[in-house]
Amino acid sequence: MTSKTTRRSVFFTLAIAIGLGLGPKALVATEDVEALKRQNAELQQRLESVERDLAAIKKMLAPAAGPTAVASATPPAAPSARPATASGFTEAETAKLKSLAGLKGQPARSGLDLNFYGYVKLDAAFDDSRTSLGNFARWMESESVLMNDHHFNLTANQTRLGVDATGPTTASFQATGKIEIDFYGAGVAENKPEPMLRHAFVRMDWPLRKLALIAGQTSDIISPLNPTTVNYSVAWWQGNVGYRRPQLRLVKSIDIDEGVDLKLDGGISRTITGRKAVFATANDPDTGADGGYPTFAGRAGLSFPIAPKQVATIGVSGHLGSEEIHRTNLGGSDTFETWSINADLRLPLSPTLLLQAEAFQGRNFDSHLGGIGQGVNLTLNREIDTVGGWASVTLTPSALWQFNLGAGLDNPDDDDLSGNGDSTKDARTKNTLVFGNVHYSLNAQVQLAFELSWLETTYKVNAPGTDWRQQFGITYKF
Repeated sequence: MTSKTTRRSVFFTLAIAIGLGLGPKALVATEDVEALKRQNAELQQRLESVERDLAAIKKMLAPAAGPTAVASATPPAAPSARPATASGFTEAETAKLKSLAGLKGQPARSGLDLNFYGYVKLDAAFDDSRTSLGNFARWMESESVLMNDHHFNLTANQTRLGVDATGPTTASFQATGKIEIDFYGAGVAENKPEPMLRHAFVRMDWPLRKLALIAGQTSDIISPLNPTTVNYSVAWWQGNVGYRRPQLRLVKSIDIDEGVDLKLDGGISRTITGRKAVFATANDPDTGADGGYPTFAGRAGLSFPIAPKQVATIGVSGHLGSEEIHRTNLGGSDTFETWSINADLRLPLSPTLLLQAEAFQGRNFDSHLGGIGQGVNLTLNREIDTVGGWASVTLTPSALWQFNLGAGLDNPDDDDLSGNGDSTKDARTKNTLVFGNVHYSLNAQVQLAFELSWLETTYKVNAPGTDWRQQFGITYKF
């Protein structure tokens, strides 16, 4: 065969291959069509065989899946050399299938109803002055050292994962549980965050008695509301108080009138201060645990209708606890109280407009995110009193849009604070927040948000810090 003939053969071979790949029928040879027909006939026969086998399996398993079926405790018989039954299975295979059918209704992972949820969130924030902590804003650093020190932060740490569990459930008793985390743990680097436990609790309900018991870590009883912010910290240290901690809580609902409900919450929680008892070892306990008693908390909330499908709620709450701080020379110890009185309001103004507000007065309130993070003045050897609150209005004109406008204030008592020329050690005397944000949903899962906020923190000695913060978020819910 000449070189020219060879080239032609290669060309025609490639043309046929391309024709088969692209699909033009004109390039398929007659024998290839016949081969495809034979393959199609074989596949049809196999499909019919599989359908017959499936029908046989369904017929075989139907009795075992009935209400009187009992899983056999006898292990399946040894493989038999007997011929296949009419269904196409040997007796040994039939026995194996029946034993597997006895496992129906026993999930491989859990006997509970599990609902997984969460979201992925990216936050981008620009501050025209230095904030604490940056990824989210708690308070402003004094500008006595660096004036208008611009910062840009980008993080996905607010990404959240959770699972709700339900079961067992009867008319007189039901149990549910929740586990939820985000990634604001103490990671070694910004791009190496660690999980942080948010919620981990079980709730047991007795519906006929309208009584519930919550055991585990979840939100505090006091001040249960939160404003809607793009900033992760939802106005904590800026007028919004209450956090999450391990607790044992009893909840009782009382019907006062048609549509009017009184909810009573009471319980104990672990006293957590973040301060260490002084024993001269690295394993000193938290001063809250060293106090020897839990923190007691309670709330009474009244819900009542004000319009069709609109329910208002007002509540009062408080807590009481203590901590013990040992003196450096171990010559004695001092006990400091922590307490608060709080009020909350949730008031729908129309089907699309909602007003929320909270107010508080507290002492040694830093573990509940009050007092701008200040609880005990060890220089004056006394607790720090503080007052504050927040309010917001939410407008939801459609399922796609939501607008929020609000303000908050945390104002510790200046007489309980000590000044220091070092701005990093100076006492914070007042923290003020004003914010506005808009949320837009591209669909049920993807949401865009933008927030503009103004934050000012004043100090006992040093110059205040002020900031205009612009924050943009993208959230994908699942």
